Amino acid sequence: MQSPDQPSKPPSADAKAVVLAPGVSVHESVLRCSFVASGGPGGQNVNKRSTKAQLRVFLSDLGLNDFAHKRLTRLARSVINSDGEIVLQSDGTRSQAQNKAACIGKLRELVLRAQVEPKRRKKTKPTRGSIERRIGAKKRRGEQKKLRKDPDQ
Repeated sequence: MQSPDQPSKPPSADAKAVVLAPGVSVHESVLRCSFVASGGPGGQNVNKRSTKAQLRVFLSDLGLNDFAHKRLTRLARSVINSDGEIVLQSDGTRSQAQNKAACIGKLRELVLRAQVEPKRRKKTKPTRGSIERRIGAKKRRGEQKKLRKDPDQ
């Protein structure tokens, strides 16, 4: 037990935290990783080893602000299941560790993209010159079509 005069450690100092983006880190236990057999060709190794990594994390466990949470929901809509859980997979290598690292990299990329606020669109008005050019082009096109007509009509 600590004495009252000793400063206490923050809980995340001794626990393993995974940094996903500036200001966003989660405890390693929140990221649930499982390994399954990879599909496709690969010979005897792929039949014996479970190297495909599946990373699962709940959106609510990431600790994002409301706007970033909404953007992440929109960005990751193809990998979010009905329980609100992001499910990422990687089977690019024959190593479990590398595939797990690839899944965490995909999650980092998603979180980073969700944190970037899109620039607000400023409404603009066409210039007088562009309006005049457009109208002039329409008139020239109309004249061209008039010249095609049979003069008897």
